[in-house]
Amino acid sequence: MSWQLITQLGVIALLLASMPLMYMAYQGKLQNLKQFIWALVFFTFDLILFGAFTRLTDSGLGCPDWPGCYGHSNPLLAMGQIQEAQTQMPFGPVTVSKAWIEMLHRYFASGVGFLILTLTLLAWKKRDIFGKRFFAYSLGLLILVCLQGAFGAFTVTLRLQPLIVSLHLMFALLLIMGLTALTEVTNQGQNIQKPKKYHTSIVLLVIVVVLSQTFLGAWVSTNYAVLACSGFPTCNEVWLPGMDFMNGFTWWRELGKTASGEYLSIEALVAIHWTHRLGALITTLTVICFLFFLAKIKNEGNQAWQGHSTFWGRFVGVVLLTQIFSGLSNVIFEWPMIAALIHTGGATALLIGLTKLLLLSAQKPALT
Repeated sequence: MSWQLITQLGVIALLLASMPLMYMAYQGKLQNLKQFIWALVFFTFDLILFGAFTRLTDSGLGCPDWPGCYGHSNPLLAMGQIQEAQTQMPFGPVTVSKAWIEMLHRYFASGVGFLILTLTLLAWKKRDIFGKRFFAYSLGLLILVCLQGAFGAFTVTLRLQPLIVSLHLMFALLLIMGLTALTEVTNQGQNIQKPKKYHTSIVLLVIVVVLSQTFLGAWVSTNYAVLACSGFPTCNEVWLPGMDFMNGFTWWRELGKTASGEYLSIEALVAIHWTHRLGALITTLTVICFLFFLAKIKNEGNQAWQGHSTFWGRFVGVVLLTQIFSGLSNVIFEWPMIAALIHTGGATALLIGLTKLLLLSAQKPALT
């Protein structure tokens, strides 16, 4: 890895990040920290969707090295190597289109990283207003996005190992949840009294359930087990098909292989898919029960709290319905691209809504 390559990629990241920064500065919104953070949530959400698109188009190894493409900052400079690889394997992991998709994902990710660096610098500049704790939170997110970048590198160097790819997605979700939590700092002056029965632990439990199910979904996708079960609600026309849980849920192994190096059996893929279906049922019932609980106790809060909780409760309910229909579409229509992207976006949006409800349920300590 040369300094020239790092410099060129840094310039690309700076150019991408400067576009939204200049637009917000032109609109006079750059000094509005809340709007800037919500813009970051939006860009991170888009990045997660583009990452899903990269995976669904099998473009994760479109450039088989990292951070560049055959040692170059863009596929145009590596066109000779890419075309040679494509000639040897026309439908292989390296093609011109896949190389561009992979590099665009890396450019987008570096741009988001630069924006989070900008947020950290703004938090330091405004530490007298928002306190040192807010700066510490921003710095923590900067460290998290660096860790996310490292797992992006491992995704390539470890050849799409399922655990690494799944953790890459989970860190992205934690990042967007952390950014969502930071939006609440601008409301620190508001006095939104919550009902006494609105326990933070209940929302945390729901978030843990949703995160667990999201990881199972990532495990299904990264192991390409979406079509292992045909039909619904049965799996391959039976309620309890033959399954190999041991090999299906061996975490550290190569893509498509067992820990001993043999090819993964269909029974192992069925076990992965069937477990995700069971998790989907548990998650759906958990979120529905939570929404009924939220509706029951919201009348005990004041008007401001009711408005916030009603909005985000409805948001979670709509997203849950979207998740159900997009999940069924993946099975019934055999994994169409649009349904798979909506399913990933729905999981992300669900966690954003639950994060906001978690913040409403918790006390808002002064950030000093």
